[in-house]
Amino acid sequence: MSIFSKIAAGEIPSYKCAESDKFYAFLDINPVGKAHTLVIPRREVDYIFDMEDDEIGEFQIFAKKVATALKRAFPCRKVAQVVLGLEVPHAHIHLIPMNKEGDVDFRNKTLKLSPEEFQAIADKIYAEFQAL
Repeated sequence: MSIFSKIAAGEIPSYKCAESDKFYAFLDINPVGKAHTLVIPRREVDYIFDMEDDEIGEFQIFAKKVATALKRAFPCRKVAQVVLGLEVPHAHIHLIPMNKEGDVDFRNKTLKLSPEEFQAIADKIYAEFQAL
């Protein structure tokens, strides 16, 4: 079971931003920007393109709803969607509020936030997600 599967199952704590029966979104604990969110399928699948066509469609629709909540909670020009990463064998999408392309540079120093700051950010996104 991957670390992301354990997070989605509630076995490892996370800062939940959104969820459905098939997908889960939570804050990245090493964010490149405020409200940097990861979206994952609850079904463990390593590579996004190994997902069934209908599942990828639902995944993108869920990510779109999370991105809308992010933009409402933290106004920005756009929400970037990035699919990368080899360190966790579980498909995931990074959603990052951006005002310029440099906001999505993974070489940037990550933000250091307190647990209270992470929780406040997650709560704000979750409230917007619930309102959609």
